[in-house]
Order: sequence, then structure tokens, then C-alpha cells
Amino acid sequence: MEIKIFYALISLLIISTGTVFAQDTLNVSLVNVQTDANHYVEGDIVVISGEVDPVIGGVDIIVQIFTEGNFMVQIAQLKVAQDGTFSHTIITKGELWQKQGDYLVRASYEIGGGIIAESEFNYTPKSESIETTDRFVVRDAGNQGTFDVEYTIKGGTIKDMIVDTDIFAIIVQIESTDQGTISLDLPREFIGAEKQDGKDDIFIVLIDGIQVAYQESVAHSDSRLITINFEEGDSDIEIIGTYVVPEFGTIAVMILIAGIITVILVSRNKFQIKV
Repeated sequence: MEIKIFYALISLLIISTGTVFAQDTLNVSLVNVQTDANHYVEGDIVVISGEVDPVIGGVDIIVQIFTEGNFMVQIAQLKVAQDGTFSHTIITKGELWQKQGDYLVRASYEIGGGIIAESEFNYTPKSESIETTDRFVVRDAGNQGTFDVEYTIKGGTIKDMIVDTDIFAIIVQIESTDQGTISLDLPREFIGAEKQDGKDDIFIVLIDGIQVAYQESVAHSDSRLITINFEEGDSDIEIIGTYVVPEFGTIAVMILIAGIITVILVSRNKFQIKV
């Protein structure tokens, strides 16, 4: 009888140990998830990515997106790569993407969805996103002359545009209330970036002293249209080219020429009177 009880206890111990071991093999020590940006507007592409460790064979990761009111707008079941990474791309467009605010990304991994990681982003539908298109009068640092630049800005407002002739640049001062974009139609007559053979070169664009990339639409014969992305809190955008010629420069030259001609005529008249 005692032997039977002993073997029964051993059997229970083995079963219990085996169960604990099986559960341990399913425990995940790391799950993370993130998006490629903190803010999106309607029509943007959202890249969701993350990592798990260790990888559980045959188990997918579930990714869900919720609005602030816990309403689910997106769900996907993703395969996890052998190195533990996963990625998913969505477009913020459709009937479910109508609410402005913070959205929650939730990634669930392990059998039964026991391991969860979360991340947030902010979303603005086009109906809520204010876009301004206008013409701004650019002035030089000494306020001696001006020229116009057409622009479109979303996510902020333009406070000022000035010319810095020392670095061949236009400085655009903005008040950015959100992540956004600004498009500038730069007239070639006044600012440009050219190679020695006269062909277009790239501009150098700095935001608060840090160089950033920009996009350029098809170049026109009289202007170049560039688009720059900015973040909330950014303030100074410098567009540096190879020349900047504010209007006051042309006026100054004309005044100088007129003055020289006047002096010559007066001098000749005086000379003729003396003779």
C-alpha cells in the first residue's frame, strides 16, 4: 500500500514538473510595439512594428487599434519572424477613421493573449486639420525691400519670413501647434540653388539648426516648390541656396546708376558753363 502511495506521489510530481516546464517554455519575457510617428492625419500610412522574445512556434501576434473610447478600428493577425520581429502597415482612411484624438495600439502574444504591449499615437481627420494657403511678403533683415512667396502650411502658422544674405537663405519663422508640413513656392528670380552649369542643385534645409530632408515637386521655369515636414514645437526653418537676391538689391542698383548718371550730367553742365 505504501509503495502504491509512493509511486502515485512520484507520478504527480512528474506530471506537475512537466506542466510547470511546459508553461515556462511558453512564458515570454519581452514584447514591444511602436509606430513610426507620433501623429498622423487622414490618408497617412502607419507602420507598426515590434519584437517578441522568445519566439513561440506556431503562435501569431494579434495587433489591435482602439480609439479613446475603446472602440476598435483595426485588427490584424501577424506572423512573427524567426528573429522575433513583426511589422504591419495600415492606411488611416475609411469610415472607422473619423474621430480625432489619441489612438491605442495593442499587441497580444502567447496562447490566450496573455502578454500585452501597448503604444499610442495621435490622429487628426482631414475635417479637423486646418490647412492655410496664402502669399507671404518676404523682407530682408534690414527691412529695405520685399518679394512674395506663396505657401501652404498645415499644423502651424507662419510668423515671419526674412532674407539672410550672408548665407543665401530665407528664414521662415513658424509657430507649430502640431506635427505638420509647409510647402513653399520659391521664385527663382530671388532665391535658388544652382550648380556651376546652371542646373538645379539641392537646397540645404535646417530646422532649429538641424539639417532635414525635403520633398520637391516638378520644378517650374520660374519657381521651385518644396515641402518640408516639421514637428510640434519647431520654430525656425532655414532654406539655404546658392544665391538670394531680394528686390531691394535691384532697386538699390537702379538708384545707384541713376545717381551716377545725374552726377555726370551735372558735372558736364558745370564744365560747359565754365567754358
